[in-house]
Amino acid sequence: MANSPIILALDFDGVICDGLIEYFEVSWHTYCQVWLPNDQTPPDNLAILFYRLRPVIETGWEMPVLVKALVQGIAEENILQDWNAIAQQILQADNFKPAEIGSKLDKYRDKWIADDLNGWLSRHRFYPGIVEKLEATTSSSTKLYVVTTKEGRFAQQLLAQQGIELPKEVIFGKEMKRPKYEILRELIQAEKIAPESLWFVEDRLKTLQLVKQQPDLEEVKLFFADWGYNTGVEKVSAKNDSRIHLLSLSQFAQDFSDWLVVNG
Repeated sequence: MANSPIILALDFDGVICDGLIEYFEVSWHTYCQVWLPNDQTPPDNLAILFYRLRPVIETGWEMPVLVKALVQGIAEENILQDWNAIAQQILQADNFKPAEIGSKLDKYRDKWIADDLNGWLSRHRFYPGIVEKLEATTSSSTKLYVVTTKEGRFAQQLLAQQGIELPKEVIFGKEMKRPKYEILRELIQAEKIAPESLWFVEDRLKTLQLVKQQPDLEEVKLFFADWGYNTGVEKVSAKNDSRIHLLSLSQFAQDFSDWLVVNG
């Protein structure tokens, strides 16, 4: 087993950067644009509920829909167990399409960046030790890629603010409109490497499980970021999965050989 990867592919939200405060602000304002509530001040406990349920979100359009679900009073337990069905029911009830809501969210975010870049940047924080690990990786023989469901330009801007200048060619964002496993496959083919030489760090268990289902990617090293947007149940599932390495933030900062732990 290789002690370091040729390619390190990282998710962005929940692995590199914690943007919960920004997510909620953007989601609330988008919710207000879409559903036009009479009171445009969020209830006191809404942000806390949103933060707790962030693990159910896969792509940006779902965030204002999650706000709508919480405002409607849908129980946390139901959202955790059956989010996809609930999200579709909310869309269908008002005849909205994901692309419409996603477009409004991105436009609000773009305007915020244009009007108040420092304010937007201040709503994000990079997890401890992440910037240093990225700097060390970009100075090594390992090739760094970011594979995210966030718009690539937003990830690039946040990285640049931390002094990490990555070319847009190595940031694969939502605009690619392809599942992450397809992007990983393309990276392997483009770099002409063995699948086991690509290591992928992701905080969403379902995404890793989709990679597992691809026969040609069965040698890709999969790492579950336990510091990201996931639940206790998902951590246990990852720990009990022989194919997935459960990765802590302290391990992430260490040498690659320290990532290869045995789950049990």
